Amino acid sequence: MSAGARPQLKIDIHNHILPERWPDLKERYGYGGWVQLHHYCKDKARMMRDGKLFRVIDDNCWSLETRIKDMDNTGVTVQVLSTVPVMFSYWAKPEDTLDLCKMLNNDLAQRVKQHPTRFVALGTLPMQAPELAVQELKRCVHELGFPGVQIGSHVEDWNLDAPELQMVFDAAEEHNCAIFVHPWDMTLDGRMAKYWLPWLVGMPAETATAVCAMIFGGVLERHPRLKVCFAHGGGSFPFTIGRIEHGFNVRPDLCAVENGVNPRKYLGQIYTDSLVHDTHALKLLVDVIGKERVLLGSDYPFPLGEHHPGKLIESMEDFDDTLKDKLLAGNACEFLSIDRKKYEPNIEQEEVEETGEPAAKKQKLVDC
Repeated sequence: MSAGARPQLKIDIHNHILPERWPDLKERYGYGGWVQLHHYCKDKARMMRDGKLFRVIDDNCWSLETRIKDMDNTGVTVQVLSTVPVMFSYWAKPEDTLDLCKMLNNDLAQRVKQHPTRFVALGTLPMQAPELAVQELKRCVHELGFPGVQIGSHVEDWNLDAPELQMVFDAAEEHNCAIFVHPWDMTLDGRMAKYWLPWLVGMPAETATAVCAMIFGGVLERHPRLKVCFAHGGGSFPFTIGRIEHGFNVRPDLCAVENGVNPRKYLGQIYTDSLVHDTHALKLLVDVIGKERVLLGSDYPFPLGEHHPGKLIESMEDFDDTLKDKLLAGNACEFLSIDRKKYEPNIEQEEVEETGEPAAKKQKLVDC
C-alpha cells in the first residue's frame, strides 16, 4: 500500500463471541442441558454441558482486547458478532431461552457500545417460540440497534419452511432485519462419529438443507425483500444447484409441491459468506451466487475458520480491485444496511472511542 493510501475496509460477517461469564443456568432454570463456562487457567476456559466437555476456548472468544489485537494484526476493520450456535438452546422451555437470549443480546450490545466503529452485532432469538422470537427480534432492531439476527439451520424438528416460523420472516422483512443462517445440531453419532465428519460434511449438508427448505417451501418467494445470508459459503448448495434444479425439473411432484418457481431464480437473492478455503471454490461461489451477494466471513475465532480473514479473496488473481472491495466490505454494508463511511479506516487521526475493557473483578488463575 502506498504512503498515505487509505487501508482496505474489511467487514467480517461471521464471528462468534461469548460473555466472559454468565449465571449458573441449571440453577436459574431448574434443569440441565445448558452450557456453562469454566475458567480453569489464565486465558482459557472450558465450555461444559452437564459436566461433559464441549470445547476448550481461548480468551479471544470473550476478550475484546485480545480480539481487537487479532483484528489489527490481520487488517480486519469490523467484526459482525454473533453468539456460538450451541447457545441457541431451541430445545429448552421458551421463556428460559428468551431469558438467555436477552442476556446474550445485552452483552453483544454492550460490546458494540464500547467499540462502535469496530463491532456490529447480530442477535439471537428463541426460535422454538415464534411469538417470543418476533418480540426479541423487534427489541434487537429497535432498542439494541442491531441490523440483523443469527438463526440456526433448523429449529428442533422444524426446517426453515415450517409454517410456525413464517411470522419470524414476516417480521424480519418488515423491520429490515438481516438474517444470518448458521448450521448447527448435526448428527454426531453412528457413521458420523469419526474424522470430525459432523463439522466437515454435516455442516455443509445442514446449510444446503436450510437453503432448499427456504426455496422449495416458498419462504424466499413470499419475502422478496428478506435478506438471508448462509454461512460457510452456503454449504454444499452452490456446488449442487445443477442437481437441485434438475430434480425440480424431473420430479416436480416431489420438489415443486409448495413453490413452482425454479430454484435457480433465487440466485442473486440469497447471500453467502466467503468461507470455502479454496480458490476454485471461491471463484465458483462468486459465479453462482453473484458478485454482489458474497461477503467476507471467517468464523473467528474457531479452528475451521479462515485464520487471516480476507486473505483468500485478496489472493484471487481473477478478481479485480472493484470485486475484491465488494467481497471484503461493500456487500456486507448492503446486506446489513449500514453506512460504510462510519467504519472506513482513518489514517489521519486516532480513533476517539475507548480502547480498554471495563474493569472487572477477576478470580486468580494460573498460567496454563
